[in-house]
Amino acid sequence: MMGPKRGIDLMDFALIEFDVRIKTGEQEKDDLQLIDGATLLWTPGLWNQPYSIKIPGDYGAVDITVAHLNNAVEATVEVVISEVQSGFNLLLGCLTSDLNKEMRLFDGAIVESRFLKRSVVAVNWKSSIDLKFKVGASPSSFDQHCVSFKPKIHGHDTQEIKTDFALISVKVTWSTLLPTGLD
Repeated sequence: MMGPKRGIDLMDFALIEFDVRIKTGEQEKDDLQLIDGATLLWTPGLWNQPYSIKIPGDYGAVDITVAHLNNAVEATVEVVISEVQSGFNLLLGCLTSDLNKEMRLFDGAIVESRFLKRSVVAVNWKSSIDLKFKVGASPSSFDQHCVSFKPKIHGHDTQEIKTDFALISVKVTWSTLLPTGLD
């Protein structure tokens, strides 16, 4: 027999690399490193449902919630805040793939036009990604605005939300590594 006599199969495994810091200064080098490293997750048979794990570090631990999704595509969420009339608080939550655990993509104050950091979310092919924007002058008085997107193999979708505080533009770019159509 010519060629290799062994194979590698990494079925149901996921490698997560992390670098979590506590913001203490203007520069990243000034921040306190909470945890740094990688972990290998193995969840045989645990598909399409969220579960939580604790990642210990030198200065504490971080609890994260993950899910192993079957037939999923990648959604890159980009949010632009423009035409800001006055400062406001914004909370951006995300529900995906019929999972009941909301992911927090942003929580903070907006005082001027800006781009929010991009987020990458896995979305089950037969589901959707639902983004909830809670907008208000104070954290106790939010108005909620929702936008939903259905997955595509490639391409992008956009929606806009006009509030009393600003214009919120949302772009979701779809990507997949699958060579054929999804079931």
